[in-house]
Amino acid sequence: MPSVPTHRAAFGARVRELRTARGWSQEEFAHRADLDRTYVSGVERGVRNPTLDVINHLAKALGVDVMEFFSR
Repeated sequence: MPSVPTHRAAFGARVRELRTARGWSQEEFAHRADLDRTYVSGVERGVRNPTLDVINHLAKALGVDVMEFFSR
């Protein structure tokens, strides 16, 4: 099985960090972002490569600017 690219793993970890800071389960977050829970799981694990549209959905659901995913 191929390894997860570092940039996708870092992005997924940031999404997970923002989600858990709100106390949301993956299921609740997926519902708010209008995405499937398994897709959100894949994003957080770095196995999915989300499009800009999906990144925008994630940001809106979390109530953050897209750049929040890329800054610490």
